[in-house]
Amino acid sequence: MVFKMERPGLLKEGDHITVTEGVLPSNYYYTIDPSLAMSANYPFRERMLEKEGIVTEVVENARGYYVKAVFGGDSGKQ
Repeated sequence: MVFKMERPGLLKEGDHITVTEGVLPSNYYYTIDPSLAMSANYPFRERMLEKEGIVTEVVENARGYYVKAVFGGDSGKQ
């Protein structure tokens, strides 16, 4: 999952994260606690059940800073 981060240095590769789920009328969105980055909107059929993950990459491009993270079985947790 990809999250938009507004400022550099808030997260780094390997960080363990938790997310809070937000609900809109027809979508869910996720925020890395404590309000470090926010996901795009996801339809109900794509709801994420895992709430803990690991940052795999932080990318800076012309549009800003993006955090890539994996959750659940993909995160390497035991």
